Amino acid sequence: MPKEFIVAIELGSSKMTGIAGKKNLDGSIQVLACVKEDSSSFIRKGVVYNIDKTAQCLTNIVNRLEKQLKTTITQVYVGVAGQSIRSIHNVIAKDITDDSVVTQDMVIELMDANRNINYPDQEILDAAVQEYKVDAQYQLDPVGIQCSRIEGNFLNILQRKSFYKNLNKCFENAGINVAEMYLAPLALADSVLTEAERRSGCALVDLGADTTTVSVYSKNILRHLAVIPLGFTNIIKDIASLQMEESVAERMLIKYGCAYTDNNDIDNNMKYSIDQDRQVESRKFIEIVEGRLEEIIANVWCMVPEDYCDKLLGGIILTGGGSNMKDIEKAFQNYTHIDKIRIAKYVTQTITSQIAEVTAHDGRMNTVLGLLAKGDINCAGGEYDPNGDLFAGQRQGPAESPEQRRVRQATEIPAGVVRTAEEKRLAEEEARLKKEEEERIAREEAERLAREEAEERRRNSPLSKMGRWLKDFGKKMVEDEE
Repeated sequence: MPKEFIVAIELGSSKMTGIAGKKNLDGSIQVLACVKEDSSSFIRKGVVYNIDKTAQCLTNIVNRLEKQLKTTITQVYVGVAGQSIRSIHNVIAKDITDDSVVTQDMVIELMDANRNINYPDQEILDAAVQEYKVDAQYQLDPVGIQCSRIEGNFLNILQRKSFYKNLNKCFENAGINVAEMYLAPLALADSVLTEAERRSGCALVDLGADTTTVSVYSKNILRHLAVIPLGFTNIIKDIASLQMEESVAERMLIKYGCAYTDNNDIDNNMKYSIDQDRQVESRKFIEIVEGRLEEIIANVWCMVPEDYCDKLLGGIILTGGGSNMKDIEKAFQNYTHIDKIRIAKYVTQTITSQIAEVTAHDGRMNTVLGLLAKGDINCAGGEYDPNGDLFAGQRQGPAESPEQRRVRQATEIPAGVVRTAEEKRLAEEEARLKKEEEERIAREEAERLAREEAEERRRNSPLSKMGRWLKDFGKKMVEDEE
């Protein structure tokens, strides 16, 4: 096994997936190992609800990957997704005196001011720059332009602070080093959308088990992001209401489920088998499936901002496990009246692997493969000893260089990267020290000015003036006597 590879972990609502792969010189990715663990009992709607069970599952994932790779894992890439993630627009403005030229420091100041906005109970995961308004014109890069006012337009991506803290706590408890956290919807978009789709305007819909994620792009910029707490598990639960186990309902959905059926094509006499003794009318089954699916599609369409509904020249791109449902394109076309519907069964990167589930081309692995493609730091450690790592919680990563430990400026953070709790702590500490230094300099300057003012008052006081006059008078008298 090669001693250089990247590891990515996706925390899904039904499955937690860990994958390891090596990037080749030609840009292709060779997937070396892939493991999955059931996560339905401790991850709901894509977020952690049981920290201890999630940490244990993460440990199991890493240990199983190490066993397959015969190499220890020092760090991993992690996807951040799930319920409560949403985007909100924000504008930060700055007036420029004397019609000066916009500098890089001014742009950083706008970014920092945006990042420091406080949303109650919400954490800013990422801030996507939309454009800058320089006086009356919009620019993507305002540096070097002369103006009197500049406005930064940002799309802030938020998540509840408790969810963000829980996710970080899981990796801390498991003793797993995080190389980088990345917004899973953005990693997915970078791996399944074409440049033409992102430029001309499109909506990417990830149909998952517990959630459906909607990402809207236009002119190569993310314009809106939302996670809907509805997924195909809701359809399964609706079918299970016909008095059957959810596992049976899932099998029926896979076997008989169809996203769109013309009313004239429904046979009122046909029945679907639940088990050896029971059946359900096909019409009733179809109404249950299509009723819930229509609710999901309606919520998806509501998430597309009105300004872009008629500008999706790139169409709607469907992916995720739910995109495998028969005639899913027809269902979306029928509701949205968008004719251009594409199903992204696989990522655009060249992937090679001997693992069947990786090469299945069913949309289920797209997100974790997108996260793997984002990795650029080696995650491989030393040789794996199956009997030596008895305390997985004490797993240690490689020593960080000063460059790695340095807090990155706003312009240095790649789009989609989410600061870990440790990075955020370091950034806050650096900001605190910077503020204290600025306050110290301001205090010393104020004290200097106060001293100068006091000295000036002393010099201009009647007593000081009298003393100087007497001194000059005495000096003149001496000179006259000589």
